Amino acid sequence: MRYPDAPRLDLVEDLHGHHVADPYRWLEDDADPRTREWSEAQDALAGELLTALPMRLGFAARLEELVHAGAVGVPVWRGGRAFSTRRDPGQEHAVLRVREADGTVRVLVDPTALDPEGTTTLDAWSPSWEGDRLAYQLSTGGDEESRLYVLDVTTGEVVDGPIDRCRYSPIAWLPGGEELFYVRRLPPDLVPAGEEQFHRRVWRHRVGAPADSDVLVHGEGSDPTTYFGVHTSPDGRWLVVSGAAGTAPRDDVWIADLAGDGELGEFQVGVDAQTAAWVARDGRLWLMSDRDAPRWRLAVADPADRATWAPSAWRDVVPELPDAVLSDVALVDAPDGSLQVLAVHAVDATDRLSVWAGDGSGRLADVEGLGAGSISGVSSPPEGGSTAWVGYTDYATPPSVLRWDAGSPTALASWEQAPVAGDVPALTVVETHATSADGTPVHLFVLSGSGSPDTPRPAVLYGYGGFNVSVSPAYSAQALAWVAAGGVWAVANLRGGSEHGEEWHRAGMRERKQNVFDDFAAAAEQLVAEGWTTHGQLGVMGGSNGGLLVGATLTQRPDLAAAVVCSAPLLDMVRYELFGLGRTWNDEYGSAEDPTELGWLLGYSPYHAVREGTAYPAVLFTTFESDTRVHPLHGRKLTAALQHATTSEAPIVLRRETSVGHGARAVSRTVGLAADQLAFLAEHTGLAVR
Repeated sequence: MRYPDAPRLDLVEDLHGHHVADPYRWLEDDADPRTREWSEAQDALAGELLTALPMRLGFAARLEELVHAGAVGVPVWRGGRAFSTRRDPGQEHAVLRVREADGTVRVLVDPTALDPEGTTTLDAWSPSWEGDRLAYQLSTGGDEESRLYVLDVTTGEVVDGPIDRCRYSPIAWLPGGEELFYVRRLPPDLVPAGEEQFHRRVWRHRVGAPADSDVLVHGEGSDPTTYFGVHTSPDGRWLVVSGAAGTAPRDDVWIADLAGDGELGEFQVGVDAQTAAWVARDGRLWLMSDRDAPRWRLAVADPADRATWAPSAWRDVVPELPDAVLSDVALVDAPDGSLQVLAVHAVDATDRLSVWAGDGSGRLADVEGLGAGSISGVSSPPEGGSTAWVGYTDYATPPSVLRWDAGSPTALASWEQAPVAGDVPALTVVETHATSADGTPVHLFVLSGSGSPDTPRPAVLYGYGGFNVSVSPAYSAQALAWVAAGGVWAVANLRGGSEHGEEWHRAGMRERKQNVFDDFAAAAEQLVAEGWTTHGQLGVMGGSNGGLLVGATLTQRPDLAAAVVCSAPLLDMVRYELFGLGRTWNDEYGSAEDPTELGWLLGYSPYHAVREGTAYPAVLFTTFESDTRVHPLHGRKLTAALQHATTSEAPIVLRRETSVGHGARAVSRTVGLAADQLAFLAEHTGLAVR
């Protein structure tokens, strides 16, 4: 193929003794005329190639059905009202609804009604304790720059907002709905240039009052990258504030008695552990923590007695289990009035439910009826009750909600099912394990129509492997469309995720990041060894940190797969901290400012691993121009480097989109992107029209 011209700079920097070449540095600058011209030429190339793919229209039609399956969120109960999201077939975005005590349902926030162009997204929401007010956050154009509003639930009238600079802001209401705690960044003119995305603070806000009159609660002197969490107790007495520098797997926790001096006291500061803390209706301080428990445990203490704040004084309610990872809990009332805990544990990335005594006396029951799926959350009314609501999905079930009741503790009932548009193809899920380079077993889900590797078929292997994220079974229109077309879809649970607790996460971060790439390669080899596919029929796919995964895979093992889809990726690991939110990730990856850590990064950085004269597989990069997390420069630079270096006839293509970012998007945008990705994979793995 003839690729757009991309001048190579003779730019080599000496970084801590490493001679680091950066021939495409100019592609970092969005405003450079050369970048614009080159990007437009790549657009023309991608448009021509992708439009001509024979399976593109077929995948688009199938995805149109499967993506338009509905989705139902777990309800949040406040004051007898249930707040939840729902998206029906034909809707571009989910709407936020309220279900009244009499069963009537009203829509409170509809992003599409606010913006018919479909570029506005609902980022977060939180009802007051009484359920009469709702705080919610919107962003537009994919920038994720949330603006905070408050509305009156009864009338639907907006009574406050917009308040800007509220990206990633949790909300904690005080009783009465007149005041709330939230997180907001400092104004740009008060922070150093280039740090406008950082410098968050916790504020106390009175609804309807100007935001510049908010009371500063916490954050002065903290690391600029710190993300804060806030919680209040239902009675309004206790405030809990947490803080973590970037995405570091450790947090500090402070507690204030608002009925006393209101000063935040140190509960956990400077400790290499994560603890989620809140005061519940029983007045106890509940602690879900990986402190001395890498698979997590649930414990209690007394918020008013600092002697019980010491970990040695915590009393376990759900102890750490040797073979399962605790991920969520809900407090419920037993028929006899005693307190119980409905707990979610994961075993090999499959979620399970169990019931535990609230006094710490042990497990009471295991809940039956769940398949190989994921629980997106469990909720119960904060004032108490015997019922809890469970969000559930698996590879063939769109996000739906189940109902659990303490009167029948081993059973689940349907509460609200998400509608399915069209027929979900027959699907069999097989679980297997690969063996990584160091002998570590790596779990895989393998999806197919037949359930057996009777003959090798075109296959897609997906992975992520980072940031403590568990890749568990979930409804996927892309996976279903691929299987319906006769292919195999596999998902690998790599180190760096949370599938086996914090130790599993740390085994795939910083100096151990190569483990993730080794795990992924082993998973691919296992699919071939078991007869599911061949290297010539294999495609690999990942996005964001998963884009780094497949970028490293294609540069380390260009022979492993025939096709690569690399979406919103991190690829220049020497300069990633200088753009977007990169600075918040240096605990996960390491920092190029440190000589030792630069060595780690150069050891796998895909952009720096490209070698001229190598036959690289077919690669489709997809980037989003409004992405404020991962800058599109990463996709640009590796595209140019591979186009220059490859000796293969397989295409290296960059597909970019405008007015969308890293996160949520309209359904129609999802269909277009997914159809291009699947058609590209089909073309280069040999998946034929059926």
